[in-house]
Amino acid sequence: MPGKLLIVSAPSGAGKTSLVRALLHADAGVKLSVSYTTRAARNGESNGKHYHFVTREGFEAMRANGEFLECAEVHGNFYGTGRAWVEERMQDGADILLEIDWQGALQVKSMMPEAVGIFILPPSIDTLSQRLAQRATDTPEVIERRVAAAKAEIAHVSDFDYVILNKDFEEAAGDLIAVVRAERLRLASQLDRHRELINRMK
Repeated sequence: MPGKLLIVSAPSGAGKTSLVRALLHADAGVKLSVSYTTRAARNGESNGKHYHFVTREGFEAMRANGEFLECAEVHGNFYGTGRAWVEERMQDGADILLEIDWQGALQVKSMMPEAVGIFILPPSIDTLSQRLAQRATDTPEVIERRVAAAKAEIAHVSDFDYVILNKDFEEAAGDLIAVVRAERLRLASQLDRHRELINRMK
């Protein structure tokens, strides 16, 4: 039975990466898609684990060949989700998770409407701003721009199927895990898995 395609999106500072990590730790049936990017690898990043690092020319050739489910330019660098790996793993029965922004999510949903969109919300804009400041990696001006961008992203929350409020991390992680489990329990999925058993019990 083909696996599920899960999309997790959130504004910067909402805790998306930590929640995705908790899901992957709790559920071995979910595999994280590794995106392609034209940006240079940062310290500690390795090719194929954090990103597939490619040249701009290579990326543009892949895009021209229709090899991406979604792609976008962010801060002068290109990012994209490879189609072949995702489709192959899903055919093998794995549930694939895409950790992408709302624009990428809409691109994927337009091609694969059955994809499940999950949006992570911060408890408040003030909390989001505080979290960004606590990172101590950005100037106040950059934080201000990120907060403005977050508000614009949150405006697209209605494009998603599920919304998780990350006020308490453990509760939010449990909610994310529950969404994945609930999707597997949908009638169509259960009929694919247990059709003969269900028919025998009718």
